[in-house]
Amino acid sequence: MIKPVSLLLLAAVLCGSCGSRTGRTAATSCDEPSARPSEYVSTLVGTHSDFTLSTGNTYPAVALPWGMNFWTPQTGEMGSGWAYTYGAHTIRGLKQTHQPSPWINDYGQFSIMPVRGRDKVDEESRQSWFSHQSEKARPYYYSVYLADHDIKAEIAPTERAAIMRFTFPESDESGVVIDAFDRGSYIRVMHDKRTVVGYTTRNSGGVPDNFKNWFIVRFDRKIRDFQIYDGTKPVEGEQLVGEHALVRVGFETRRGEQVTVRAASSFISQMQAVQNLEELGKDDFETVKAKAQAHWDEVLGRIEVEGGTTDQYRTFYSCLYRSTLFPRKFYEIDKNGNILHYSPYNGEVLPGYMYTDTGFWDTFRSLFPLLNLVYPSV
Repeated sequence: MIKPVSLLLLAAVLCGSCGSRTGRTAATSCDEPSARPSEYVSTLVGTHSDFTLSTGNTYPAVALPWGMNFWTPQTGEMGSGWAYTYGAHTIRGLKQTHQPSPWINDYGQFSIMPVRGRDKVDEESRQSWFSHQSEKARPYYYSVYLADHDIKAEIAPTERAAIMRFTFPESDESGVVIDAFDRGSYIRVMHDKRTVVGYTTRNSGGVPDNFKNWFIVRFDRKIRDFQIYDGTKPVEGEQLVGEHALVRVGFETRRGEQVTVRAASSFISQMQAVQNLEELGKDDFETVKAKAQAHWDEVLGRIEVEGGTTDQYRTFYSCLYRSTLFPRKFYEIDKNGNILHYSPYNGEVLPGYMYTDTGFWDTFRSLFPLLNLVYPSV
C-alpha cells in the first residue's frame, strides 16, 4: 500500500474569503476535513442532465471501487441511457447497471422494485413518486422513501452482489417485482420459495450471441405468492423464457416490517452467480454497509486534502469517487479461488483478469495517470 498523497489547497487560491488578507491561517479560517472522506461524497453530483443539456450525465452509482456491478435508482424508461435524472419525480426500480455513459448505454441490466399492490408490476404502474429530501445517496449506501407504496428502500453493495432492505407498511399486498427486461430474458421461482433466478440478455450491441447476465435474488423469508409475466401478460407456472420476463412475489407485512433481499449476478453461469452471492456471507445489512464504507474510505483516503472549505472537500471527493468507479472489474472468482472471466470478444470463459468500461474520451490524459500514481495495482 502506498502512503496517502497529501495535497495542500492553498488558502489564497481555494479558500476564497479565508485568505491571508484577514491575518488568519487556512487551518483556523477554513473547515477541516473529517476522518471519513466517504461522507463528503454525493453520488447525485452531475445527475441534473438530459439529452438536450448535460451537467455531467452521471447516475448515482451504489458500488465498490472498480466493482463488477453497480446499482442505481432508475427514473428513466427501460432502455434509456439516462437511467437517473435529478429532475425526475418517480422511481421505477433499483437497477443493476454496467453503464459507463448514456451515449454508450447499458448492458446486462435488470431491476428490483418493492411495491404495494398486486397490479403494480410493469414499469409504468409500479413507479413511485419520491422526494430528494428522502434520499441519502452515498457510494456505499442509497435509501429513498417510495411515497406511492409507503415503502423505504435501502441498498448496500459488494463487488458482485448487494443487499437490500425494504421497510413495508401494513398490507396483504406487499411485494417485490424482479424485472429481467426485454429483448430476451428468463425468470424462475425456485422450489424453496425464497429464491428467484434468471438472466437478462439486454445490451447495446457488440456482444457475442451467447451473452447473458445470470442473476440470483434471495429473500430472508418464504414467498407467499407469485405471478410471472411476459411483459404485461401473466403466464402460468414457475418459470418463463420469453421476450420480457418478470415476476411479482408477494408477502403479507405488518407496519414497519422489513424484508431483506440478497442479489448477485454473473456473466459466466447461474452457478457462478450463486458463488458471487457468497460475497455477502452471513453479514446483515448494517455490516455490509459498514464494510462498503470502510472500503471507500480506504480508496478515497489515499489522497488527503487540507485547507479547503467543506464545499471544496465535497467537490473533490465526489470527483475522486467518479474517478475510481472505472475501469470495471469484469472478472469473477470461482469456488476454488480461480480468477476467470467471460470474454466479450469470443463468448468463451477464459482464465485471468479483465477490466472494462472506460467509456470516456481521452482517459489516457488524466484517469490513467491518476491510477498509475495513486492506485498502481489497478
